[in-house]
Amino acid sequence: MSLDPQLLEVLVCPQDKGPLTYIEKDEVLVNERLGIAYPIEDGIPVMLVARSYPWTPNS
Repeated sequence: MSLDPQLLEVLVCPQDKGPLTYIEKDEVLVNERLGIAYPIEDGIPVMLVARSYPWTPNS
């Protein structure tokens, strides 16, 4: 499922307020600086720090 490009432009990490990378095949938004990912459930980004999880490029 693809996210709206305008939504991707305004979403930032709630922890460091930096940009996120959308990885469509894994349905996640990744903050590579902090090594964490936020899930996308039913097309909705879950931008809660408590729901983030560790992310490595090979995840």
